[in-house]
Parts: sequence; structure tokens; C-alpha cells
Amino acid sequence: MLSSDKSSDRQFSLKEQLISSENALQGRSEYLFPVAIPHRVLSGELTEVMHYPHKIILGLGCFWGAERLFWQQPGILQTAVGYAGGYTPFPTYEEVCSGQTAHTEVVAIAYDPEKINLKQLLALFWESHDPTQGMRQGNDRGTQYRSAIYCQSEDDLNAARASSESFQVKLDEAGLGVITTEIALLDKFYFAEPYHQQYLDANPNGYCGLKGTGVTCI
Repeated sequence: MLSSDKSSDRQFSLKEQLISSENALQGRSEYLFPVAIPHRVLSGELTEVMHYPHKIILGLGCFWGAERLFWQQPGILQTAVGYAGGYTPFPTYEEVCSGQTAHTEVVAIAYDPEKINLKQLLALFWESHDPTQGMRQGNDRGTQYRSAIYCQSEDDLNAARASSESFQVKLDEAGLGVITTEIALLDKFYFAEPYHQQYLDANPNGYCGLKGTGVTCI
């Protein structure tokens, strides 16, 4: 038999491996929970975030701290936490945590480009977490914590890739690792459960795992 420590390590190891679409959970055809709910901090209904023309979907590990980071910025119109980059339709948090959906935790961000632009948002993204850690972020381990940028257009995709190359130069200068951030066009974004939305507004002393490398984009 495996010792409890070895068993735990094996469990984490399996959760750090992306599954194939064939092996993903089947999912469902609709949400199991309401998503048309008011935003706790910003104005409007939660689902409005996907209707704004300027938006980006970012994964920086646990989505609680990531959402707060962005709703605090000037020019942010709407935020919502959810799941992207996976296969299972309308997943639940428990399913995502199992590693059997291939989703990562993300925050959807709608912004006013007159007040904050994509370059500034991407700089905040790179500086606020460690994009070199693969399928984890700090002590949070698993595919759901991988770093990710999901874009709405080819122009945004090119901008994200260029920002990655630029930040890699800064990481190299600091003697740090290689960026593992997944950068792709957005396929599907699924809203997370209501209790996850603006979690750190409802629970100001709740867990926030954000921690950068100390490297800046300047």
C-alpha cells in the first residue's frame, strides 16, 4: 500500500495532468444554478460581462483574488468568475476541482479602453502571479490553477503573445523560468456558482493566493 504522503502526491500528480476530450466528464445542457444575478461590486447583472465589446478572460490561479484585483482597477466595467479551456459543458466547481473537465479557473473582464487598455491589463496579469509554474499556482495544485489568457479576437491574441514574449525577456533577466501560460482564442466561458462571484467582497478575509514573481513589465 502507498503511504498517506505518497498517495497524496500521486493524487496531486494526476490532477496536474490535462485529460483528453474523450475522457472528460459528460456535463449537461444548462447551468445547475442561476447566473443572472446582480454584481456585488460593479453595476449591472453578472451575465452582462460577456456582452461588452472589449473583454478578456484571464486565469491567475484561484479566481477569488484574481477577480478582486481586476474589479478594483479604474476602467473595469464588469467582472465574473468562471471556467474556461476545458471540455465539459456547464461544469460545476466540484467537477472542475476533480481535474476531469480540463477547465481552469478564470475571471472574465469587460473594460473601457478609454480608461484602461489591453496592454495595461496584460501587464497587471503578468505581474500578479507566477506564469512559470505549469499546472499550479503556489500551493494550489491542479489543472484548474494553470495560467491562461483567452482572447476574443486575433488582434488580442497577437497582443497577448507579444506581451508574453516581452515578459519572458524580463523573467530571463531575473534568472526565472519559462512561461507556461496557455494563450488561445476563447472557445467557451462558463460562469461559476453564485457563491464564488465577488467572493472576497462577501468574505473580505477570505483566501487570496495571488503572488507575483517580483518582475515587472516596465
